[in-house]
Amino acid sequence: MPHVWTPLCDRLDIQYPIFGFAHDIATVAAITLAGGFGVYGATRRFPEEITAELAQIRSLVGERPFGVDLVLPPGMPPHNSRAEIEAEIPEAHKTFVQGIIDKYNVPEASGPGARTRFIRSKEIEAEQLRAVLDSDVDLFACGIGAPPEAVAEAKARGKTTLALIGSPHHVARSVQAGVDMLVAQGYDAGAHTGPIGTYSLVPQIVDAAGEVPVLVAGGVATGRHIAAALAMGAQGVWMGTAWLLSTEHQQHMHPVNTAKLLAAGSGDTVITRAESGKTFRQVRTGWSAEWAAEDAPAPLKMPYQDVLVGDLLGAIEEHDIEPLIHSGAGQSVGYFDQVRPVAAIMDDLVAQATQVLERQHRFLK
Repeated sequence: MPHVWTPLCDRLDIQYPIFGFAHDIATVAAITLAGGFGVYGATRRFPEEITAELAQIRSLVGERPFGVDLVLPPGMPPHNSRAEIEAEIPEAHKTFVQGIIDKYNVPEASGPGARTRFIRSKEIEAEQLRAVLDSDVDLFACGIGAPPEAVAEAKARGKTTLALIGSPHHVARSVQAGVDMLVAQGYDAGAHTGPIGTYSLVPQIVDAAGEVPVLVAGGVATGRHIAAALAMGAQGVWMGTAWLLSTEHQQHMHPVNTAKLLAAGSGDTVITRAESGKTFRQVRTGWSAEWAAEDAPAPLKMPYQDVLVGDLLGAIEEHDIEPLIHSGAGQSVGYFDQVRPVAAIMDDLVAQATQVLERQHRFLK
């Protein structure tokens, strides 16, 4: 039977041009095994964890391809030194965060949070990159930043390279860095996202990218969205929010987050810098409301905001502080209202995209 296909399928040896991003090993493997291209978000993992976890994914998917994503923002401090960062955090910000702790009666965390296990720094980035480059992962994705030297070494080691971008102005720099593919990530997207809507962004990036294939991210939730992405000239889609409510991902999710995601509509997300200092779309909760209040200070730059709130974010989930528990999610969250296996989600995406593409000829006369 016919199904949705683009040249990337043959180039990358995948069945469907659907890339799935997740922070969970089982989910990434399931996406690949369902015919897509799973990509593991490893930015908050120690280098030795990256090595072990990529090996674990490989053991689950066999020879089928999968990728890994790192955030490599420019301007990070040279050393993995929490003390140096803490010394520069303004007292007013510390006081504000203490006010949140007191208001919601948040007990102290038993250890560092995901954002304070280490400091986002050149030192850590170099070690993470080494772990990725030394692995047999098939694709290296740059979530923020695309250092040309890292891209070049990844390609020399036979890895496909990719950069996520949110503006037409970023195309030239990414292409010059040598990446093999681009992800045009629109305003609708979850987590780190830019100010331009997906429909406005994608055709501009496709035109500017020339022969470099483009994937669409931001608001992709159904087969109709996949068909629209192809109509705009892209060769596939990059999806993250869809998998948060997969059965496989539930071992990685706080049950309160699952409930909030199931209840959320597309209008129930908000962009804030309160998570890391970078723009970050998440489900609207007490956390985002506190940082949007009139008396709230402006969030600090990364990694200062990471250090300011990292332990607290860990404590919120550790101690089940329901009003403050939250998850990154895109506006596509409004399309997902049940927990289903990755394979079922993939089957529906492919079936609907194929159906839409097959009937488009009726608009020609």
